[in-house]
Amino acid sequence: MVIGGGQAGLATGFYLRRAGLVPGKDFVILDAADQPGGAWAEMWPTLRTFSPTQHSSLPGWMMPAWTADDGYPLAAHVVDYLTRYEERYQLSVLRGARVSSVRCGDRGRLAVSTNHGVWLAEHVVSAAGTWSRPFVPTYPGRFAGRQLHTAQYRQASDFAGQRVMIVGGGNSAAQILAEVSEVADTTWVTLRPPRFLPDDVDGRALFEIATNRRRSREAGGPDTGGVAGLGDIVMVDSVRAARDRDVLHARGPFEQLTHDGARWHDGTQLTVDTIIWCTGFRPALHHLAPLGLRGPNGLIPTEGTQAVKEPRLHLVGYGDWTGPASATLIGVGQTARALAAEITAAL
Repeated sequence: MVIGGGQAGLATGFYLRRAGLVPGKDFVILDAADQPGGAWAEMWPTLRTFSPTQHSSLPGWMMPAWTADDGYPLAAHVVDYLTRYEERYQLSVLRGARVSSVRCGDRGRLAVSTNHGVWLAEHVVSAAGTWSRPFVPTYPGRFAGRQLHTAQYRQASDFAGQRVMIVGGGNSAAQILAEVSEVADTTWVTLRPPRFLPDDVDGRALFEIATNRRRSREAGGPDTGGVAGLGDIVMVDSVRAARDRDVLHARGPFEQLTHDGARWHDGTQLTVDTIIWCTGFRPALHHLAPLGLRGPNGLIPTEGTQAVKEPRLHLVGYGDWTGPASATLIGVGQTARALAAEITAAL
């Protein structure tokens, strides 16, 4: 049983199928959404991938070429690709299937409770991702204006003429800032000074760096530090344009929210109409709570993708703790291949 029909679930399905398992008979992919595309179907339309199509593909079939000049496809292009990928490999995704819990069942199997009934599985792969769990930090005070998270952002024109504070130092914050700053008075707030990657470094290079770090550590070599030393923000065209407009300036974290904005430690105050929280997501693991596997950091300890205390459970696509770059299109295939090999060997 594979929980989640986004890129991680599809990559897992591809390798299970290639190993000889029959979709719909030997394994089923459950997806809570009513349409294909995973989290990409929920993202704002102008979001772009961090790599050209040839470096943003799942295993087996390269993403069709994107015709735009910059080579970085929009979210809708990724949704179309994932839709066709699912059809191409006949991966038997059950739509609108919401998983409420995974528990120990009878006959040595795990019981997966859904709105379509209870399923028993010898192995469960959780690939539910993070998009359903947006994170907003807690601050003293209360802001009376509009607040939204990256997950609710759709288009810059919604903020035309407003004063907008964008909170967060990652790629989503930079891309949203680049758009909104064209129509609104923006202030960018980050925990530390934003770190921009060199213009010629994209998702492919980041994946290669992360992979080399893993290989070095597995071979007993030094920890190269991975991508951490390079920076955080990929310079897609919109962000480079914002740099040229001189708007990529951030101020440090505020101390508390106020009725109409925020106040800093030095007493400085800012009045805004809207706060956009680009403060990331948390892993969607609530359905696994009955298994009691979470560690002190809130994550489930794993060896590779396999839960340490429950070998029938695998996790993929949540981030580096479930495989290097496994939350990316280009990176998830490597982890899914190893996961499928472990499951088929056990079967």
